[in-house]
Amino acid sequence: MAHILVVDDEKPMLQLVKKVLEKDNHLVTVQWDAEAVAAMDFSKYDLILLDIMMPKLDGFKLCKQIRGGVDCPIIFLTAKTQEKDIVQGLGFGADDYITKPFGTSELCARVNAHLRRDVREKTNAFMCSGVIFHIGAREAEVQSAKIPFTKSEYDICEYLALHRGQTFSREQMYEAVFGFDGESDASVISTHIKNIRSKLSVFDLTTIETVWGVGYKWV
Repeated sequence: MAHILVVDDEKPMLQLVKKVLEKDNHLVTVQWDAEAVAAMDFSKYDLILLDIMMPKLDGFKLCKQIRGGVDCPIIFLTAKTQEKDIVQGLGFGADDYITKPFGTSELCARVNAHLRRDVREKTNAFMCSGVIFHIGAREAEVQSAKIPFTKSEYDICEYLALHRGQTFSREQMYEAVFGFDGESDASVISTHIKNIRSKLSVFDLTTIETVWGVGYKWV
């Protein structure tokens, strides 16, 4: 079972998609107001279905706004079939598109295919706050540009990103990243954080927040 967010200004379409996906044993949240979606917490969703042609804020603009904070697949629901429209949508960070009208079997098949692929990819890589972490290679990138992290800097970022929103003290981070046999002490974490922030600032990212008197967290 996956938690899926469906965004469409047509309420009958929302109810149809909700009914179809719930019969496929998914938990479905629907939203007809695109402007309200931009402020939502997306961390609990496994996939987002997003209509393109919506008033005030269309699907293209919404996808562009939220993609940096969303690490799950985004699929457009669209009546647009011209190649330039499809290319534009994928360029904003969508993973796929389904043209309207669509069959319920096609909808379920495409959704489940992306969910399966996303699970496989996250065993080797994942994205958090716009940063893609390649676990096997221990490398991070932003929009195909590699971030020049040292091994320790990468390990710190990966640990915080995997526990996004949780606050850890320097001691907790040092133990998690370097283990009990580390050759330095927890104060080195502050230096690493400073260097990490400098490297992320090149990409206009401020993903590590200081929680004064406690430690750090990935936001």
